[in-house]
Amino acid sequence: MSEWDTHTPGVPIPSSESLVAAEAGALGELLPDGNIPEWDETLHEKPESQWLEMWRSLRANKAAVVSLVFIAFLVFIALFGPRLVPYNPIETDMPNALQAPSAEHWFGTDQLGMDIFSRVIVGARVSLTVGLLAVSIALTVGVILGSIAGYWGGKTDTIIMRVMDMMLAIPSILLAITLMAALGKGLDKAVIAIGLVSIPEYARIVRGNILSIKENDYTQAAHVVGLSDTRIIFRHVLPNALSVIIVRATLGLSSAILDTAALGFLGLGVQPPQPEWGDMLGRARGFIFQAPWTLLFPGMAITITVLAFNLLGDGLRDALDPKARIK
Repeated sequence: MSEWDTHTPGVPIPSSESLVAAEAGALGELLPDGNIPEWDETLHEKPESQWLEMWRSLRANKAAVVSLVFIAFLVFIALFGPRLVPYNPIETDMPNALQAPSAEHWFGTDQLGMDIFSRVIVGARVSLTVGLLAVSIALTVGVILGSIAGYWGGKTDTIIMRVMDMMLAIPSILLAITLMAALGKGLDKAVIAIGLVSIPEYARIVRGNILSIKENDYTQAAHVVGLSDTRIIFRHVLPNALSVIIVRATLGLSSAILDTAALGFLGLGVQPPQPEWGDMLGRARGFIFQAPWTLLFPGMAITITVLAFNLLGDGLRDALDPKARIK
């Protein structure tokens, strides 16, 4: 018998059931009739994936699901729409100007005879591109500034947040128009202007979350083991603020698309003949009574797209919040 064998020959090895009974009896956990408590398998089930729970909650939100399907369809149109449109979106046809919707021109034609359906489809690419690029700029800069302000605090926090407060004091569209006046017209200038005016929103949200997250035990433990501040921020702090950032970015896309349309309406964004929903509205405003379809369909495209991103953002916020999660 080896030195590690503690079993005495001739003594029966107790069964697992008797061991459970002995432990339960020692703890006073036997049922009144003396039976052993039944083994509850649910207590030992593997916990469900957090992302799977969030997806189930999002699926339970009908408005968010419909919005997600519409956005997926919009992305498909933005990618492949220019190849599927029946007419060249920048080709004029003056003899067919201001024709009402028909089987030949589903959304009618504008004052230059251009097919509105083709222009709305191609304009989706412009709106989504500007929205995504602008949100990317605002998200990147805002997360960095918010992280620095929230984590280090002190004078750094005061300086950064006072600059953000000054930017928030000016309506975003007015600030974007001012930047466009300085930068000039064009799609790239619109991306920069909309991205810059959206930075304060992300910076304040990230700062607020980091102020609470950095006081948690796991963050203090990371300090104790000697991790650098940069590693703590990107490894332990920001991942726990990810849900808030995702929701804000989703809602920010709707704001960016709306700002793009506003700049286009004023003639400061995408320049003709490139189709863009806001520019189409601005150039058709003189025909609101003569040819209302020239404003109706671009306006509907803007409204439905912005609404879809807002509803999806609300659904994501509920799905990412365990307290508000739909079962």
